[in-house]
Amino acid sequence: MNASMVWGIISGILFILSFISYYYASKLNKQNTSQIKKEQKAILKKKTGKIRITAHSLLVVSIVLGLITLIQQNSSSYDLKTLNYDVQIDVRTDKYYGAGHTETNVLYEMDIPTSGTHSFHDIKFGFYKEKPTYELLVHNLEHGDIIIYYRPDASVEIKDSVEYLSHFRKAGAGVLAVPSEDIPDGKEVVVTAWTKTMELTTYDVQKTGAFIYTHINNGPEKIPANIRRGGGTM
Repeated sequence: MNASMVWGIISGILFILSFISYYYASKLNKQNTSQIKKEQKAILKKKTGKIRITAHSLLVVSIVLGLITLIQQNSSSYDLKTLNYDVQIDVRTDKYYGAGHTETNVLYEMDIPTSGTHSFHDIKFGFYKEKPTYELLVHNLEHGDIIIYYRPDASVEIKDSVEYLSHFRKAGAGVLAVPSEDIPDGKEVVVTAWTKTMELTTYDVQKTGAFIYTHINNGPEKIPANIRRGGGTM
């Protein structure tokens, strides 16, 4: 059992105890009627107040521990170091086609471009069900992002896996998973970085993860994370 699970269990126990305390305080309050003596009313009022303070404290602590649990789980789930798999990957270095900007459509030399003239804008990291334009995607590559291209008719297992990988980040760079009809015949997935391509005949999460670990945030134009904020800001 890891630390985040322990904090989560403690948070749950304290949350339950806080509601028990609220319930007990409510019952004591109902006993505090005009039919009992003044001294007894004072004692009940003081006791009810203490229990309510305890309930408030337990609730606050349980919420804080719950937030700590969420932070720990999210940070450990998408720790880039976990993608440093000891596997060999076959990566091609592509021809460099420039890095200019335009508002018009671009006819790319490559079916799945990894450089070239592109849009002035990039898009947010994450999993996409429809493919954005290459003009936008190439801009993301320029900022050091990784793009995982999967087939639109890929299995649920592949889609779930690339969706998971799309959550990884490094500094101001991230990962995008997008469907594409341009994946070469006989290949399941294509993974790209700036001027880098890896084609997989059979999708392999470890090879894809190793590519991300090796090439993320290696674009020619690095933008700090506090400015990019998940992409879609340039």
